[in-house]
Amino acid sequence: MSDDFILDTDDLERRMDGAMANLRTEFASLRTGRASASMLEPVMVDAYGSPTPINQVGTVNVPEPRMVTINVWDKGLVGKVEKAIRESGLGINPQLNGTIIMLPIPELNEERRRDLTKVAGQYAEHARVSIRNVRRDGMEQIKKAKSDGISEDDQKFWENSVQELTDTYVKKVDEALETKQAEIMQV
Repeated sequence: MSDDFILDTDDLERRMDGAMANLRTEFASLRTGRASASMLEPVMVDAYGSPTPINQVGTVNVPEPRMVTINVWDKGLVGKVEKAIRESGLGINPQLNGTIIMLPIPELNEERRRDLTKVAGQYAEHARVSIRNVRRDGMEQIKKAKSDGISEDDQKFWENSVQELTDTYVKKVDEALETKQAEIMQV
């Protein structure tokens, strides 16, 4: 019946790209001993009655490789920003200087580096699972098309296409993990 079945591989690829983008965001939040404004992205401040990202209550700067500063625009929020950072689990002790909050980034010890590589590994595994879920969706579309009457050759072609796409993205995840782990372990 439907020999003209065409799988939307662009959609599968877009969803796998989304998994990669999410992995990069999670990796950016991992502290490697170097200052980065992105490490504050997951931190929310209770500002004006709702959770607000830090970059929406002040200017985040990285003036030195081991220092992040936040210039809070509203004096009344300085304490709340400081509290949010202390409670975020980043392991950073904020220092106040008027409306400027300074975050000195401490050196990572060997044990903390190993812990961070394990966390990076967990993030990578979540990304692999997401990619395999997209693969499963693609394979289910192909199975449905087979029951609608596509040829076995077409079925094999599309299954191979989906598998190649999956292998490519899993390899990208593995390479990103390797790079991040090397970055974390670098002293």
